[in-house]
Amino acid sequence: FLFKGKGKCSLLKHLKFCSLSLPLFFFFFLKGLGWYTVNSAYGDTIIIPCRLDVPQNLMFGKWKYEKPDGSPVFIAFRSSTKKSVQYDDVPEYKDRLSLSENYTLSISNARISDEKRFVCMLVTEDNVFEAPTIVKVFKQPSKPEIVSKALFLETEQLKKLGDCISEDSYPDGNITWYRNGKVLHPLEGAVVIIFKKEMDPVTQLYTMTSTLEYKTTKADIQMPFTCSVTYYGPSGQKTIHSEQAVFDIYYPTEQVTIQVLPPKNAIKEGDNITLKCLGNGNPPPEEFLFYLPGQPEGIRSSNTYTLTDVRRNATGDYKCSLIDKKSMIASTAITVHYLDLSLNPSGEVTRQIGDALPVSCTISASRNATVVWMKDNIRLRSSPSFSSLHYQDAGNYVCETALQEVEGLKKRESLTLIVEGKPQIKMTKKTDPSGLSKTIICHVEGFPKPAIQWTITGSGSVINQTEESPYINGRYYSKIIISPEENVTLTCTAENQLERTVNSLNVSAISIPEHDEADEISDENREKVNDQAKLIVGIVVGLLLAALVAGVVYWLYMKKSKTASKHVNKDLGNMEENKKLEENNHKTEA
Repeated sequence: FLFKGKGKCSLLKHLKFCSLSLPLFFFFFLKGLGWYTVNSAYGDTIIIPCRLDVPQNLMFGKWKYEKPDGSPVFIAFRSSTKKSVQYDDVPEYKDRLSLSENYTLSISNARISDEKRFVCMLVTEDNVFEAPTIVKVFKQPSKPEIVSKALFLETEQLKKLGDCISEDSYPDGNITWYRNGKVLHPLEGAVVIIFKKEMDPVTQLYTMTSTLEYKTTKADIQMPFTCSVTYYGPSGQKTIHSEQAVFDIYYPTEQVTIQVLPPKNAIKEGDNITLKCLGNGNPPPEEFLFYLPGQPEGIRSSNTYTLTDVRRNATGDYKCSLIDKKSMIASTAITVHYLDLSLNPSGEVTRQIGDALPVSCTISASRNATVVWMKDNIRLRSSPSFSSLHYQDAGNYVCETALQEVEGLKKRESLTLIVEGKPQIKMTKKTDPSGLSKTIICHVEGFPKPAIQWTITGSGSVINQTEESPYINGRYYSKIIISPEENVTLTCTAENQLERTVNSLNVSAISIPEHDEADEISDENREKVNDQAKLIVGIVVGLLLAALVAGVVYWLYMKKSKTASKHVNKDLGNMEENKKLEENNHKTEA
C-alpha cells in the first residue's frame, strides 16, 4: 500500500483516485521494481512488444489488459498454425488494434484511457507464458497564457494581476509566476497565488489555472510578468513559458512641473504664451490651478492655460498646483521683453538753410539695445546733429534699434529732412583763348530748385540756348557762350517758391580785352582746393623763414664791411674814396 496524508490507496484497485502526483510516482515505482514500461505521446501509436521467446510448440498468442479491479479483458488473438488474427469486441479498441506475427501489439491514436497493464500470453499444449507491460501516456500542455489581465495596477494595493492558464495536459503540471525573470513566491499581503486544476471527463486531460494577486510599487513600472508550466513527458521534465505581460501602474502625483510653450529663448510683447502644468502621477492629473502674477486666487483649467498678446506688465512668476493638493506647487519666471523708440523730430520736417536742428532718438528697452543710424540707406558712423543746416544735410534719416537676444524685436522711426533756401546767384565770365567768344556762367544755390532765365539788358530778349549742370546739394549752374560785337549787360534771374533773385554782369565786346573772373568751385572740388590752399600757405611760410635767415646773414655781413671801411680810411686817408666805397656798399645791399 501507498499512503498520502491520512488516506490510504490500493496500488492496483484505487490508483486513479490517489494523489495528483501518484501516477507519476507509480510510474517510477514500477520502474524501480523492474516492470517493463512503454511511454507514448497522446495521439501517437502505442507499440507494445511481447517480451517472450516464442516456443516451438506454440498454439496461439493472446493480449489482454487488466481492469482496476484486476479482472482481465481480452482484446486480440493470433493462431500460430492458421496465421489468422482475431480482435475481441471491445468498443474502446475497435479499429485501433494491430497484432504482428511476432505478437507485437500496436494501438493507434493513444488515449489517456490506454494507461493500463497489458499482458502478452503465449499458450502451448502444456503451459501458459505471460509478460506484463505498463503503458504510460503523456500529453504536452498548451503554451501558458496570461488572461483576465488587470487593466491597471495601483501602488500599495493588493490586486488581481491575472490568470495563467495551460490546457490539455497529462499528467497535470505545475504553474510558476515570474517578475522580470525571477520566481515569485507567496508572501503574505504582497503575493498571493491560487492554483487549481480541472480534468475533462471525456479526454481526461487537465487544465491548470494559477491566479496571481500582487501588491505593486513604482518599481514595477514597465516590469514584465510571465508564467510557465512544468510537466512530464516521455523524455522527462519540461517547461513552457508564456509571453510577457506589462501592466499599467497607477500611482499618485508626487511632484508638479510647469512649462512655457512653445519654448523660446525670449518672449516679447505681442506673443502668445501657453503654460502647461504636469504631474508625475499615473494617470496624470487632468486639471490644475494656475496662479498669475499679482492674483492670489488660482484659475481652474486643464493642464494648459494660454495668455494672448502679452504686454510688459505680464512679467513675473507664474505658478500651478493640484486642485486637491494646493501645497504641491510649481513656478516659473517669465520676462516679457519690450522695446520703445522715440525719434524727435520725426516724419517730414522742413527747415531753412543755416538753421539749427537738434535730433534725438530715445530708446527704452528691457535690456541693452543696439542703435543704428541710416541716411538714404547708408549707415552713418554717429547720430546726426545739425548746428547749421546745409543743403547736403537733406535726406531720409532712419533710427533703428533691436534686442539681439530677442528674435524679431526691432523698432525703427524715420525723419525726412527738407532744407529750403532762397536763390543765391553768382555770375562769372571767361574769354575763349581764341578771343572769338566769351562764356558767361550763372551759379545758383537754393531749394526748391530755382528756375534760371537769361536776358539781355536793353533789348530784353530772352536767351534760350543754355547749358545746365546737374542739380546737386541745392546747387547748379547755367552757362551761355556769346560773341558780342558791342558791350552788353546780361541778367540772370533765379526763382523758386521762396523768392525771385536777379543779378547782372557787364560783358565787353570781343574786340576789347577784359579781366576774367574765376569759376565757382564745386562742392566736390572744394576740399581739394582747401588742401591746395594749405600747401600754398606752407610754401609762403617757408619762404618768409628763408628771407628772415637771409636778412640775419646780411646784417652780419654789413657789420663786418663797416669795420673794414674804417681800416681803409686810416691807411689811405682819402675821404673821397671812402665815399665811393660806401656807395658801392649801398649798391651791393640794394
